[in-house]
Amino acid sequence: MNDYDLLRDYLKKQKLPEFVLSFEQIEEIIDAALPRAAQRASWWETLRSPQEKMPQREACLEAGYIATRQADGKSVKFKKIPARR
Repeated sequence: MNDYDLLRDYLKKQKLPEFVLSFEQIEEIIDAALPRAAQRASWWETLRSPQEKMPQREACLEAGYIATRQADGKSVKFKKIPARR
């Protein structure tokens, strides 16, 4: 189990198509501090460099969400990936 399995499990339970979590809320969910790198938008971008496997990105994708760091630099928007038909 990596630190972001708890985030994945939290996201899987969500019903909203999109919502925002602060870094503090994410840290509560994963029961750990986010690394300083989490302040960079590229650390969250699930669509940027998809060949680069990163546990926080994988957790979001496995839960069916795309993560985007917000302009405030202190929160992340999670948007449901539309189901493929």
